[in-house]
Amino acid sequence: MGQSTDSSQTVAEVAEFLAAEPAGSSRVTLRAITARDQDEFLDLTTASADLYGARMPLPTTPAAFQEFHARFDHVTTQGLLVCLRETGAMAGTVNLNSIIRGRFQNASLGYAAFAPTAGRGYMTEGLGLVIRYAFERLRLHRLEAQIQPSNEPSIKLVRRLGFRHEGTAPDLLYIAGAWRDHERWAITNTMVAPGPWPTHPTQPAH
Repeated sequence: MGQSTDSSQTVAEVAEFLAAEPAGSSRVTLRAITARDQDEFLDLTTASADLYGARMPLPTTPAAFQEFHARFDHVTTQGLLVCLRETGAMAGTVNLNSIIRGRFQNASLGYAAFAPTAGRGYMTEGLGLVIRYAFERLRLHRLEAQIQPSNEPSIKLVRRLGFRHEGTAPDLLYIAGAWRDHERWAITNTMVAPGPWPTHPTQPAH
């Protein structure tokens, strides 16, 4: 399937997942990033620059947002927003990157909180929803988070959510002009609940 910036499939997937959620079970909700989010998203990433610095380079210009948004093709990458349930305001962003099917059924997580609401537990709840969405709706088996060792808040976040530390990869990702070491953290659906979990159609039978 070719690349597409049409977010309608992700919108539908998220809506179907949330429809099964108990009312009032979380202070936050999820929705797909769309082109209409550009202005609010840019205002928040600009205001949050000191919060995540060069560790999570997010767009701060219209051209950069358009390039960022064009990555989300639903098949290999999804862009999600964590929003406050009461107001709809964006509290953070979570990307499901490098979705690989077949025998892997894996995706890589990228996420960032936005400064106005950071430090209130919204991203813990939001990332918890994304994990369940990825396992229950997308039928992935495994999620990975690559985190720079100095990023203690992010490490505490994945620890709270039950990720396991799988070691450190030297020079893993090119960020802010240099190849950076990253700790590798992961969680599988069987670490959340024993199952049985429904398999994705692309997963081999044997």
